[in-house]
Amino acid sequence: MHPDADPQFGVHSHEAAMELLQRNHVGRLAFTHHDRVDIEPISYVNEGDWIYLRTSPGAKTGTLRHHPWVAFEVDEVHGPNHWDSAVVRGTIYWLSSEGSAVEQAVYQHALTILRRLDAHALTPQDATPHRTELLRIHVNEVSARSARPTIISPNE
Repeated sequence: MHPDADPQFGVHSHEAAMELLQRNHVGRLAFTHHDRVDIEPISYVNEGDWIYLRTSPGAKTGTLRHHPWVAFEVDEVHGPNHWDSAVVRGTIYWLSSEGSAVEQAVYQHALTILRRLDAHALTPQDATPHRTELLRIHVNEVSARSARPTIISPNE
């Protein structure tokens, strides 16, 4: 393989993009406020058309309450010309253990899903007890791209 060869770029199917989200548990949440774009790493669990998140209250959550439209990106990087990337565009929703029976059921479902990643989430053994906000992003759109190194035969 020649190190200076141009990579081959590709587009993944919807199914492949969702599989990429399923395989990983750390992504980047992008959001806007006025004329500023911010992006922050965050752990997550994907289930169906939802991405479940847990975070601390603060400036990020304050901004997201007023501007709930987000982008979420997940990458698998194997080298500079060998990677896969999925981007989700969607709306973020706050989950509450209070409220209607439906809201409480959604919260409990989210907590069950998030405990797949951290079995001690929101228990006395929680390593990050300050992460008290549960959220989920609805996957309105998802796209994925890839790059692969070009293999050049030794005769070229």
